[in-house]
Amino acid sequence: MAKILLVEDDADLVFTVSEFLKSEQHSVEYFTDGREGLDRLLCCTYDLIILDWSLPGLSGMNILQEFRSRGGKTPILFLTARSTINDKESGLDAGADDYLTKPFDLRELSARLRALLRRPQVVTANILQVRDLVLDPSTRKVSKAGTEIHLLPIDFALLEFFMRHPDQIFSNNALLERVWHSESDATGEALRSSLKRIRYKIDDSECTVIENIPRVGYRMPSGKKKD
Repeated sequence: MAKILLVEDDADLVFTVSEFLKSEQHSVEYFTDGREGLDRLLCCTYDLIILDWSLPGLSGMNILQEFRSRGGKTPILFLTARSTINDKESGLDAGADDYLTKPFDLRELSARLRALLRRPQVVTANILQVRDLVLDPSTRKVSKAGTEIHLLPIDFALLEFFMRHPDQIFSNNALLERVWHSESDATGEALRSSLKRIRYKIDDSECTVIENIPRVGYRMPSGKKKD
């Protein structure tokens, strides 16, 4: 089973592809806006990305270039109605791993995804470190001062998000929108419970891993002195 991000603005195609991939036992998250897709991609780890070229907010090409410029290694399959050699060349040269022209057969999509997932794995995300806290997105392990800490999946995702954005302040709504997958589970109580569990396992007597900024939101201090 692979964790797949689908960024596509055609609602019918999103439904068809996501349901097909789920039937093949994959986990699928999808976005219909390019900017939202990029934000999600930059804060979370995936095994494979399916990306439409023409998107509202931000084009698939822009997403691809931004992701690769930040060191992203995750395999990317372009879905697009563009079929000229020049278009294919541009997409592949920009860092796409494969290219599928619309309309397409779901069996071909499945075969191409299997081929991409069979490739030798590379490091898809750098190890994150804030003070003595270390998080490895590829192995999904967290340690503090060398001692491994076990977290629930949602707590791991929240901690990873904060560690990718140290010293930045996020409101409750921003965290719920960017970390929680299901709207039904995205509640203020769910966020507070997750923060409580993280702090219980990671905080020490000297400091808290995630600070509460009154009437604003939350922040993970990096501990680095600012100029």
